Formats: sequence, structure tokens, C-alpha cells
Amino acid sequence: MTALLEVQNLSLEFRGARGAAPIPALQDVSFTLDRGETLAVLGESGSGKSITAKAVMGILPKPAAQVTAGRILFDGEDLLTLSPARMRSVQGARIAMVFQDALSALNPVQTVATQIAELYRVHRGHSRRDAKERAIEMMRLVRIPDAARRADDYPFQFSGGMRQRIMIAMALALDPDVLIADEPTTALDATVQAQILELLVEVTAARGMALMLITHDLGVAGQLADRALVMYAGRVAESGPIDALFDGPAHPYTRGLLGSIPGAAHRGKDLPTIPGLPPDIARRPAGCSFNPRCSYADAVCATTVPALLSFVPERAVACHHHEEVLADVPVGA
Repeated sequence: MTALLEVQNLSLEFRGARGAAPIPALQDVSFTLDRGETLAVLGESGSGKSITAKAVMGILPKPAAQVTAGRILFDGEDLLTLSPARMRSVQGARIAMVFQDALSALNPVQTVATQIAELYRVHRGHSRRDAKERAIEMMRLVRIPDAARRADDYPFQFSGGMRQRIMIAMALALDPDVLIADEPTTALDATVQAQILELLVEVTAARGMALMLITHDLGVAGQLADRALVMYAGRVAESGPIDALFDGPAHPYTRGLLGSIPGAAHRGKDLPTIPGLPPDIARRPAGCSFNPRCSYADAVCATTVPALLSFVPERAVACHHHEEVLADVPVGA
């Protein structure tokens, strides 16, 4: 079966001032997303998660960001080849996105219902009255209390959690096939974070949507996702079913991330950490980008970029020593 979304060998670079060398932001990124599936995209800040999502959504900062290779197939059509007008018909209607900061993403001088209703008017041709009624229905769907009364309120009159629910309502309004959620709970407290994430997964599952959830929270990913894509320094480190990946990580970076999740085994102890820092993408180390931080690294890691290889069905890893990593004591044991 053909995947709903398939990113094939995507490479992207940032171009600076005239004469400056371009900076490779993504290199040979590949993954798939099926209908009704939740894919968690994991990795530290700067790993390439958000720029990958923006490439899929067609909202890369131009002309600074340029795709240099690869394809983004959505329902069999390469999004990178579409005209601007055709791409606009896909954005929001078939692929939608929930951003990190709802207050910045929402228009401060329009009521929330007006902003949701505009989608129905532009894309579906509804009258103002019908569009507002549908906007209120969407507010109820994402559990905004007393939605009809609050429809004429402005974004600043809502709490952070309620604003994020409004962003989700806008993203879901046109019943897209794919919803991308880019760190949608970053500025919220733990209780509200859990509510928002559960709402996202519940509503997308009920509507049969595919969800691409970008998060740094591995605990959340383990609870909500079907599969995971682990990124490091603009490349895919590992991918596979979430349970298999968590039970037996094949990449040292994935292993390090999982080892830092608080658990009973860490009671009274410092949490393990990955030594060092992620590399500056403008100055990646030669070979495997993770090699300066990796306890498994040897001479080949310092000179040769590992290919992303399938080692069992549905799992892939980019590591010269993945067999050794898999053979080690399980994380948390």
C-alpha cells in the first residue's frame, strides 16, 4: 500500500549573504506517514524536526531555504513540483499545521470565530453566518467551554491552553488528511500539555487523519505514537515502530535520549545525559555527526557517513555499530 505521505531523500540548505557558502540543514531525510497513523518526530533542538515539517507544509522561508534534492509525495503527488496556486489549495485543506506559539500565530485584532470562519469562507465558499456556526462547532469539538459566548472574544482573552485549542480547531476545520503538530505544548504547564496532546490524538484518530507530532518529550511519544523518527543534525538517525524502538534502540543517540527519561531506576540519582552538545549545522564533524559524543565511535565513524539501512522489517538505522548497540543491556535495565 502506498503511504499517504512519503518523504524521499530530502536535502535542504540555507543560503546566506552573497559569496557565503550554503549551510546544509537537511541531508537525505526519508520517512513515510500512513493514514490514521501517529508519527512522533524526536530529537534535540536543531536536529531538523521543524524545518522538515515546514518543507512538507510548503512554508519554508524563501529564498533563504532551498530544497536541493528529494521528493515529498502526498497522495502520490510531488508537493515540490506544484504551482503556488495548487500548493495553496493543499495547505490547510489537506495538510494543516499547529504551531508552537498560538499567541503569535493567531491574529490579535480578529475574534477567534472570525479566524476559524475565514477558512470555511475562503476554501468552502460558506456565507458569513454558516461559517461562524461551523467555527463554533469546531470550538466545541476542541472543548472550549461556552463556545457560542466566547466566539466573539479575542486571542488575548484566552489562556495559553485555550489558545492552543483554538489553533487545533483552525487546523482541523477543513478536515485535512495530515495534521502536523510542531511542539504544540511548549509553553504550557504539564497538566495542560497532557490534555492538549490527548485531544490531538483523540480527534485525529476519530477523523482518520495522519498525525505528525514533533516533540522533545519521549514519554509523550511513547504513550501516543505508533512510530517514531529520530533526527540528529539534519539527518535521520533511526526510525521504526515506537514500542520496538523504545524496547531496543539501535542508534546510540536514541539510546542516550531514552536513558535520560526519568524512571524508578533513577530514584535518588542524577539522570544520565549525553555528553557534549549537538553540532552547529554549519560545522558538522566529518563522518557520523554523532561520533564526537558517542561511546561506540571508532575510526570509521570519524570518516564515513553511515547510510540509513533497514535491518529488520519496518526499522531503519544510520549507525556503523547498530548490531553492537542492540546487543547491549536494554535501556533502563
